[in-house]
Amino acid sequence: MGHFFENIMTEQIYQLFRESGGLSTDSRTIAEGQMFLALWGNKFNGNKYAADALKKGASWAVIDDPAFETERTLLVDDTLMELHKLATHHRKELKCPVLAVTGSNGKTTTKELIAAVLSKKYRVHSTKKNFNNQIGVPLSILSAPEGTGIMVLEMGASHIGEIRTLCLIARPDYGLITNIGAAHLEGFGSVDGVIKAKTELYEYLRKVNGIAFYNDRDRLISGKIYGMVNRAVPFSGPAGSSLKIVPDISDLNLAVNVKYRKKKMRIQTKLFGSYNIDNIRAAMAVGLFFGVEAEDIADAIEGYEPEDSRSRVIKTGNNTLISDSYNANPVSMRLAIESFASIRAENKLCILGDMLELGDRTEEEHKRIHRVLTDHNLQNVMLAGPVFTKVSAGFRFKTFSSVGRLRKYLKLKPVKGYHILIKGSRGMALEQIYDLL
Repeated sequence: MGHFFENIMTEQIYQLFRESGGLSTDSRTIAEGQMFLALWGNKFNGNKYAADALKKGASWAVIDDPAFETERTLLVDDTLMELHKLATHHRKELKCPVLAVTGSNGKTTTKELIAAVLSKKYRVHSTKKNFNNQIGVPLSILSAPEGTGIMVLEMGASHIGEIRTLCLIARPDYGLITNIGAAHLEGFGSVDGVIKAKTELYEYLRKVNGIAFYNDRDRLISGKIYGMVNRAVPFSGPAGSSLKIVPDISDLNLAVNVKYRKKKMRIQTKLFGSYNIDNIRAAMAVGLFFGVEAEDIADAIEGYEPEDSRSRVIKTGNNTLISDSYNANPVSMRLAIESFASIRAENKLCILGDMLELGDRTEEEHKRIHRVLTDHNLQNVMLAGPVFTKVSAGFRFKTFSSVGRLRKYLKLKPVKGYHILIKGSRGMALEQIYDLL
């Protein structure tokens, strides 16, 4: 009987949500008429902010602690579980296809490019920023308006089982894994753990007879896909015709030449780095599969402006920055360095921050980055963070135990007239130095 009453409760809360101005989990920014949902964190208990949210005009507050009950609260067993149930309910009501995007590198850029391309033909709702975890994905679904034609959702994971949970909430009909590399090894334990976690998306698609888009140039993914899904669409042949995309000579921003059917096109992007080619291939393949015209796809990709700190070229008064400091793992770091090494520029400077969450492979992976820098003859290098500092003995690179110390150095010795690659893990917060460059 308990399960029956739970479902009735979710139905009632869902109806109240539909009548509200949307859902918020932050009492500080809640708008009048929104429904407040009290979540728990390591350092906070959202139930404590329910009264404040109601005072600010929230229509209802969903809580899971009876100590905070009032006549405008809705008491549930677990607010996070309730968030998941509400999102699943809303996803069913929308009755639109859902495409899930995951992977070790490039998932946000790929998701953004796909959303831009599909928007040429459909009413698209996509994950904002990188709301890609067990809170962000349900909130992304719940913010989808009626009349959404297709949803593009980013899914992140740092532990085995997370993608599976997100699939059960979002019920994707289509899926795409950008790549599988050494990221979040602390949570996954090994690269095999990463493979197991990411391919949970394929396992879900097999059960629902969904379609997976895949990079047929990626040997690891190509090797996994046919044993795991019933229906797969390769990037190089999305709609029964071959799609060829190769880099073209260009300035800092990536340009590609495209051949599709009898058409030839050159696309000039605002993205830095040839490692973005696979993200472009993914977006073009998905667009063509869904019937978007090739010219419209090219237009969408050319118009896409990367977010701050994601493969973005920024010209300041003093330097040209290649801002790629949103996140980093060994694969994305190596690819960024290789692309940077290939550009024509007289004065080059690499500013790299530690790569986090690599578990017992931390030191080994940072030493490998030294080798990549040396192999590409990049000598003007500044490394920030305790790990790079520890493993840099014997190298001529400048090291700084923290980004704060790097800031002090850049204040004392300003840099001018350089092309500068800036890359590091999110936790390093390298954006703190941008104002000095």
